[in-house]
Amino acid sequence: MHHAFKLGDAEHNVALSRSAQAYRLHIGDEVLDVDLAVGADGRAWLTLGERHLEVVVATRGDDVFVHVDGEAYQLRYRHPLDRLAAQAGGSADDHIRAPMPGSIVLVSVAAGDAVTKGQTLLVMESMKMETTIAAPRDGVIATVTYEKGQTFDRDALLLSLEAQT
Repeated sequence: MHHAFKLGDAEHNVALSRSAQAYRLHIGDEVLDVDLAVGADGRAWLTLGERHLEVVVATRGDDVFVHVDGEAYQLRYRHPLDRLAAQAGGSADDHIRAPMPGSIVLVSVAAGDAVTKGQTLLVMESMKMETTIAAPRDGVIATVTYEKGQTFDRDALLLSLEAQT
């Protein structure tokens, strides 16, 4: 199966196949056996080829938040129709929701601020790990729902964007 994922500003085309023993991730000419396993203690382990890494994974719709080796990453599955909508200047990402429960560490924007794609909007903390939430597209901040120190549940509306006029 062919997929496109967005990591930061870069879009990556990958394919996933299945062998008798494992899934295989095809990135360009490279093929890696890949597995994600959760142990009885609740810890998750990602296997990429010969590497075994402890990870924390949270998902929200097409967003996947991964904490590995002290770094946090946000991946987004990109459906071809979403790519066309983005080219038309709109987005389904105008409502930015919490991928997991947590608290606000830093708010970098206010209602009315113009933002650019990739700009840091806020930093949240969950399970003692910080996650930076960035603007999914250019726009204007319509609402900021939480202030520094406030807590929220998973899927809470954190910010909303509107088109620039």
